[in-house]
Amino acid sequence: MKILLAGYNIDYDVIRTFKAKSKTRQDLTPETISAAYARISRSPKPVHELREIAREEVDQARQSNRNIVFDMGHSSIAEHAVFNIDVVGVSRLLVEEIEKFRLCSFTEKSQRYVLFKKDFIIPEEIQENGLTDTFVSAVDAQNDFYHSLYEKLRPYIFEKYPTLADHPANQSMLEGWAKEDARYVISMATQTQLGMTINARNLELMLRRLAALPLTEARDYSDQLYDATKQITPSLIRYTRATDYDKLTRKNLRRQCQHLSEEYGTGLPKSSNVQLIYSTPDADNQIAASLLFSSSNIPYAMCLKMAGNMTPRTKKSFIKTAFANLQPHDAVLREMENVSLQFELILSSSCFAQIKRHRMATIITQEYNPELGVTIPPSIQAIGRQKDFTKIMRMTQKAYEHIKQKIPEAAPYVLTNAHRKRILMKFNAREMYHLARLRADAHAQWDIRDLTEKMLSQARKAMPLTLMLACGKNHFPEVFKKAFPGKP
Repeated sequence: MKILLAGYNIDYDVIRTFKAKSKTRQDLTPETISAAYARISRSPKPVHELREIAREEVDQARQSNRNIVFDMGHSSIAEHAVFNIDVVGVSRLLVEEIEKFRLCSFTEKSQRYVLFKKDFIIPEEIQENGLTDTFVSAVDAQNDFYHSLYEKLRPYIFEKYPTLADHPANQSMLEGWAKEDARYVISMATQTQLGMTINARNLELMLRRLAALPLTEARDYSDQLYDATKQITPSLIRYTRATDYDKLTRKNLRRQCQHLSEEYGTGLPKSSNVQLIYSTPDADNQIAASLLFSSSNIPYAMCLKMAGNMTPRTKKSFIKTAFANLQPHDAVLREMENVSLQFELILSSSCFAQIKRHRMATIITQEYNPELGVTIPPSIQAIGRQKDFTKIMRMTQKAYEHIKQKIPEAAPYVLTNAHRKRILMKFNAREMYHLARLRADAHAQWDIRDLTEKMLSQARKAMPLTLMLACGKNHFPEVFKKAFPGKP
């Protein structure tokens, strides 16, 4: 056996400096890795020799990539070329579009930990339609109130948790709690930044998808992202322009939906903020059958029959075997991916910013809708600023409606982190464990913790045995002890 390091990501400034000193070098590109790995399937040579050949023959390596990726359709080869991208000065609204690409990695400047200044973008659409004064006036008022709230929330938090406040090491955490509640009043035009790691295949997809969005900021982002990367891997990124499929499909669906709504009506009862829409029927049986299948040589149909014939006590005992040695940070068995849950959620922008990071889920979103109301942090009521908060929300609503009349696609920029949208979220039971551990934990932000606990409550009713240990990390010892009272 040989395990050889083929490469690793390093800061591009280091690469640029090296290029300047070695101007004849042509092999400083991840395309050579892609080309070498593409040749593995058809060459008897060791892979490290294939990499050496690719480095010596960059032009041939690029031609090989083009043939394999674009002519033969083996796009996964492009996944071996990886970029680290600094994304600076984008709006919170655009970040939601960027982070839809779930096979990429993102680390974003957090409004929970960083006190934001008055940095926000003024969308080009706003400027071109003579709405700058309306927009800036609203966002300035939001930002002024944000800083006013923080100044009131900070001492309130320190007074509320005196034991924690006695230790200087907790100062940053307590200040963070004040920041995370104050942020509910700032807009989705607020500037932020993030670090992104993305492979060439997903980069090409991102370029196309964002070029198809109606927002100028999204198209500018696509153009600049392409400019930053096109010289590095020209053989792996070809289709960067928006397609009719990306540009027109959503627009046509909305148009059809409007006609259908007028024809059939939408007079449905108001749904709750957390509603379990679907769960796998007989989920505990399915999990028992999956565990039987993976632990034997029995066909699945027979496993399912065996699980159905088990007594409740036997089935519980069998499924508990899969959890008997579980620790708080262990991932539950992959068999848990065989059953799923689907929720309809109404949640704040602040909460959505966190839940969208759970990428092993299918998340379908509607547009932000002021008719769904706003989420007001309890601490704002506690310091007596709820009326002021509501006043800012009314002012925001007027600005939103004024902008929406002229340019509906740009109106959401003026909405705040308190505004809500409706989403459909589907995931498997294994992801429910991950979501619960992180978001139902005592250290989780209160908004997403409340949401997750409601989801868990409904999910456990659908699959009680499967989710017997699904909980926040801080609750795990007591939940485990209840399930396994005799275990040390």
